Amino acid sequence: MSKHKLILSDILDEMSSAVKKVLKTRWKKVKPLAELQLKSIIHNLEQIAELKLQGKITEEQARLHLTIQKESIRTILLSFEGIGIVTAEEAINSALSSVKTIVNKAIGWKIL
Repeated sequence: MSKHKLILSDILDEMSSAVKKVLKTRWKKVKPLAELQLKSIIHNLEQIAELKLQGKITEEQARLHLTIQKESIRTILLSFEGIGIVTAEEAINSALSSVKTIVNKAIGWKIL
């Protein structure tokens, strides 16, 4: 990876906290699947960083990959009663925004 390493637990805590603030009372029900999806996004961010170092991915490809990840978590959130598209989008955007600076700096691209 680059000079800055993504620390899974720190990033997961930040992202989970951001989603919890949006989902409020629904967080307890959603937490297990949401955190699993957030871990998947973080793992993919780590892979993007590694592929970038190896010269095997472009910034455009990295953004597309993240779009797919966002769709996945949105689909999971929408499967819960009481969570609509706007709330799901707000939760995802809040999670990614909470780690935007750290991730972009670690990867060296502005992908979030």
